Amino acid sequence: MNSNSPATAVPPAPTRLRRFACMMYEGVLLFGVVFLAGYLFDTLTQSHNGLMLRHSRQAFLFVAIGVYFLFCWRRGGQTLPMKTWNIRLTDRQGTPLRAGRMLLRYLLLWPIPLLAALLVAGLSHITGWASLDLLIVATPFFHFIWTWFDPQGQFLHDRLLGTELHDLGRRTP
Repeated sequence: MNSNSPATAVPPAPTRLRRFACMMYEGVLLFGVVFLAGYLFDTLTQSHNGLMLRHSRQAFLFVAIGVYFLFCWRRGGQTLPMKTWNIRLTDRQGTPLRAGRMLLRYLLLWPIPLLAALLVAGLSHITGWASLDLLIVATPFFHFIWTWFDPQGQFLHDRLLGTELHDLGRRTP
């Protein structure tokens, strides 16, 4: 069969709405991952306060979240929300990613939300509004800014790494 035939065509990128819904679902699951990792950290370190060993806790949670994503992406390029929304992570040719590229993708996921959080903190300081209120509303949308300029609607970190999200429910003719 020809590699350009419709049966083997690489699916298009998911819509922004589907990706956003997937991200919100992912956030719900990450709550459980963070809760269990935090409980494990508190048990192992005998910390009795959320501020005790704060930087170690943050590093531990960063690694725990990374392990969650790498484990899920390694098993078919999908987390549970990505399976639910028929979204798959692959390289540009539609093949599964290697572990090194998955790790780089996870690391590149962080700069935009962290810069957004810094921006929100600055706005909060200037306006006097509570930082948490603005963070909840603004930060998830910052990943989507690049998708308005990208020809295939991919995220910036995906464009930089040569990875793509595909909508498995739609096929291009």
